[in-house]
Amino acid sequence: MSAFIKKIIRNRFMLLMILPGTIWFLIFAYLPMFGTVLAFKDFRISPDGFFASVFNSEWVSFKNFEYLFTTNDAYIITRNTILYNMAFIILGLVVAVGFAMLLNELLNKRLAKIYQTGMFLPHFLSWIIISYFAFTFLSVDKGTLNQIITFFGGDPVSWYSEGKYWPYILVFVGIWKGVGYNSVIYLAAITGIDKSYYEAAVIDGASKWKQARYITLPLLKPLMIILTILAIGGIFRSDFGLFYQLPKDSGALYPVTNVIDTFVYRGLVNMGDIGMSTAAGLYQSMVGLVLILLSNYIVRKIEKDHALF
Repeated sequence: MSAFIKKIIRNRFMLLMILPGTIWFLIFAYLPMFGTVLAFKDFRISPDGFFASVFNSEWVSFKNFEYLFTTNDAYIITRNTILYNMAFIILGLVVAVGFAMLLNELLNKRLAKIYQTGMFLPHFLSWIIISYFAFTFLSVDKGTLNQIITFFGGDPVSWYSEGKYWPYILVFVGIWKGVGYNSVIYLAAITGIDKSYYEAAVIDGASKWKQARYITLPLLKPLMIILTILAIGGIFRSDFGLFYQLPKDSGALYPVTNVIDTFVYRGLVNMGDIGMSTAAGLYQSMVGLVLILLSNYIVRKIEKDHALF
């Protein structure tokens, strides 16, 4: 019996544990990669089935990519996608780490669990539900914010037609929805730090701020770098629900809410161009891969032990 088979038999229970995840990745991550060929074809549905449609569709090379880069909205959607994701990465990191450190300092652990659960809850809410929550605040006639504004003598604001407010609204709601999930990750890392470090710091007279600065943050640094590298890989992708459902698909807000994902969706709905949408997805994935490799290379050059690979 070969050494390879012996290893499989010896680790059979561990392999069985990862089998469901492996099957999931094969079906939903690797098998669909065959469809990337549609990015280079003018896809036309054939009565003989999907595979016949793929093989019989005309090869158009990079024409599907031209649609993304030659349209008048190319600059706007690229700018919005990058800037919003940079805000989410930077502010999300600061807020998540800050909340995790605050939760860790609560002496009443039962109360900390309640706060943690309350912060984690928005992560499970659908963007459709959140969009209606936001509408109760932003409605022109009955919205809570407009009622407060008129109570103090101001004029009501037409929130869904005033684009200047939405960069702040989108960033706030996006961070609010994700901060609970991210803070739990950092909180788990903080609770794993050896308590003897803090005990020694207290004996030396270090304040809470100095403990956070010289113990907690340095020990969280590797995790912060890894999660940031992974987030940079998705800088050309956007949360579709945030940018489509929350603004109620208001045309007046397109200059500040239109990103690559919503632009492709509208193009797919209006024109039914599957090849173009596939090209956009492939473009986002390739740019994400390059950014991850580049970010990891830079981190590896600066501090090798903190690199992802």
